Amino acid sequence: MDVLSDVIAVMRTGEPRSARVAWHAPWGQRFRAVPGAAGFQVVLRGSCWLLPENGAPIALSVGDVVFFPRGAAHALVDHPATPLTAEDCGPSDGGARYAAPADGPGTPTAVTLCGAYQLDPRRAHPLLASLPEVVHLPAQVGRQSEIRAAVELLGGELTDPRPGVDAVVPALLDTLLLYVLRAWFTDATAHAPQAGWAAALADPRITAALDALHRAPGRAWTITELGALAQMSRAAFARRFTALVGRPPLAYLTWWRMATAARMLREGDDPLGRVAERVGYGSEFAFAAAFKREYGTAPGRYRREQRGEVPAARSPAAQSSNASGGGQEHTRLRSP
Repeated sequence: MDVLSDVIAVMRTGEPRSARVAWHAPWGQRFRAVPGAAGFQVVLRGSCWLLPENGAPIALSVGDVVFFPRGAAHALVDHPATPLTAEDCGPSDGGARYAAPADGPGTPTAVTLCGAYQLDPRRAHPLLASLPEVVHLPAQVGRQSEIRAAVELLGGELTDPRPGVDAVVPALLDTLLLYVLRAWFTDATAHAPQAGWAAALADPRITAALDALHRAPGRAWTITELGALAQMSRAAFARRFTALVGRPPLAYLTWWRMATAARMLREGDDPLGRVAERVGYGSEFAFAAAFKREYGTAPGRYRREQRGEVPAARSPAAQSSNASGGGQEHTRLRSP
């Protein structure tokens, strides 16, 4: 897969959650912070205000998307002066995975789509860390048509759930997340073409090397080979890659190998020796040592933790949950 697709595959765990929420004025709802998660809000009808934990209120209108890469606390209100009297919403407050209750009497002043992606912070891609706490993608005529299409399909599934909803909604939520990230990095590149991951994904030379590393993590890559793929000298490539990605090429390769191994351990049944071989390690012992340096636990125990066979380590990096929202007329979200 390409780099951006791999980001989604590596960092998300469990099933996403979403709900369609109808709001009647006056209303104000606070959404508590959920570390190790990513959440979003989309305005389907009407308008409202976003109150970020830090910063000035942001006016939202139909089609606006707000993404919270690290599950930041925030609030939605009909007006900045409306008091936040309702109890804080969180992803484990009970209810269905996907909710779309009736709008109720009267015309709502806003209808929003809220959702959450449960992440594993031990697998978080550094690309995600490069995003701000709040990503606001305002609706603009002629732009972000993919996001609007995904939102429309998602809203339709939640408004009228039909057979297959449990397969369709998670796929649409992943698609929406990809479109949001793509839109953000496209805009970021336009405004700061020399900065970080936005520039890395826009640079065809660095992208060629990244794609090669992602497609064949088990290969014994050298800086010279990667520089040739990027059509750059060895030294120029190493400098450029490190400046944009934030790690030297071979250090990033090691990190990606461990992230790939973690996904294989979580999702597959290959013996540890086979996993080691597929990510470029000639011995199971060397692989286990590298994995433990990155994840703080042996690969066999990591696999058992992911399957619930042993309790996971209670460290801040190992704790994860998902972020979402709620409102006056919706079913709160919970894990199945």
